[in-house]
Amino acid sequence: MDKKAATKHGKIDWMITLVPLGIVVALCVLFFIVPEQSNALLNQVRFFFGDVLGTYYLVIGLGIFLLSLFIAGSKYGQIVLGEVGEKPKYSFFTWGAMMFTCGLAADILFYSFSEWILYATDPHLEEMGDIQEWAGVYPLFHWSFIPWGFYLVLAVAFGFMLHVRKRDRQRYSEACRPILGRHTDGICGRLIDLLAVFALLAGTATTFSVATPLMASISRELFHVEMSRTFINIIILVATCFVYTYSLLHGFKGISLLAKSCIYMFYGLLIFVLFFGGETGYIIETGLSSLGRMLQDFIGLSTYTDPLRTSGFPQNWTIYYWAYWMVWCVAAPFFIGSISRGRTIRQTILGGYGFGVGSTLVSFIVLGNYSMGLQMDGKMDFIAKYNESGDLYDLIVSIIDSMPQASLVMVVVLVTMVAFYATSFDSIALTASCYSYRRLGEGEQPHKSVQLMWCILLIMLPIALLFAESSMSSLQSVSIVAAFPIGAVIVLIAASFMKDAKAYLGEYFK
Repeated sequence: MDKKAATKHGKIDWMITLVPLGIVVALCVLFFIVPEQSNALLNQVRFFFGDVLGTYYLVIGLGIFLLSLFIAGSKYGQIVLGEVGEKPKYSFFTWGAMMFTCGLAADILFYSFSEWILYATDPHLEEMGDIQEWAGVYPLFHWSFIPWGFYLVLAVAFGFMLHVRKRDRQRYSEACRPILGRHTDGICGRLIDLLAVFALLAGTATTFSVATPLMASISRELFHVEMSRTFINIIILVATCFVYTYSLLHGFKGISLLAKSCIYMFYGLLIFVLFFGGETGYIIETGLSSLGRMLQDFIGLSTYTDPLRTSGFPQNWTIYYWAYWMVWCVAAPFFIGSISRGRTIRQTILGGYGFGVGSTLVSFIVLGNYSMGLQMDGKMDFIAKYNESGDLYDLIVSIIDSMPQASLVMVVVLVTMVAFYATSFDSIALTASCYSYRRLGEGEQPHKSVQLMWCILLIMLPIALLFAESSMSSLQSVSIVAAFPIGAVIVLIAASFMKDAKAYLGEYFK
């Protein structure tokens, strides 16, 4: 080992690295040994946070989104994330591709195909109106402005911390230093970092549980293999791990290449479905109507609490989503902030909304409205099929089967999902690697062996969880509960950034 590498190894913070991992592993073991008792207790805790304290998540979500608009439109928006006059490090397309793919993983394809069906079968939709009016609205709402608001406010805070203030601790706690001061280096800062890594691991461990079974179902349909879904899942996870490990170890060049490849396949799929799926008119018209209704009712949707609990819809959906986005905010914003060097804060926020939200909306409009069009025209009855089986994975396979050149579409969907997961986990593994160091200056990268360690750790936990299916939902609930203190930390980071940015402008224009 060379001297520089040895120095880096000496800076590793094993407490921050291993304690959260140990807690997550212990919880997985507990869920496996006593699944019924642990699930019951966890559901009670999760119910408390969602039912009793749900307003907390809604207020933070809307508040962070409004703050992002204020920052972009104010004097803070002109601050360059780097040296004054510095040009962006990446082109807009490359930057946008890395940002979009790191933030959403393959879940976006899974939910784009199927989420409208989940809303269509929810009793709340009958209260609102009918399927045509509202089933396409909620996916756009739950995946667009507020989720990306979380990402972008934190991204500019981290980018400012790294590229302007040039701090050498790439952690949540460091972003709180303008307010916490010396307490950042004490127990308060340690607790914030432990919580952040724990949330990152818990969120990561369950992310694969959402869409990986779909990849397994598509593989079985394509190759007619008689293997169990679990075994196919493991093969997919190992293959994905190989792709993102290879990409990460080749640095940002490898990540950017993978991200651009993913975007090309993603948009190729959307263009094919839009123009050759046979539902072009319905997709465009329903998409435009749903987008308009979402924008018109945005504040109402953001603040709906169902006080009488007639359906529990916001507790089951909106609050759940905001909490899950908060957990994912541990990794994605750091990565977005690091690749945004040379851009102004205004460019980062507005560009992020343009590329990130724009791509998200197009995905749900095209893929979701394709199958909803078949449903509303009476050509297929996906709702009845779902009510009969309750299996979303086979349902999505049947949706793809209804498309022209279905086998080719399945191949593209499968490869795109692998690329999405690989790009997302590139950013997560890089963020986790940075957390492993006490100090890591700007432009300094974690040692490749540390990156490799995290690449392996991040895939081992999902593989282990495949053998205890109940643990997946349990650990997902853990991550939702973890979002409660994470929400407070997000507010603290936003306030710290505003304080530090105000001081910086005072210094610069003095």
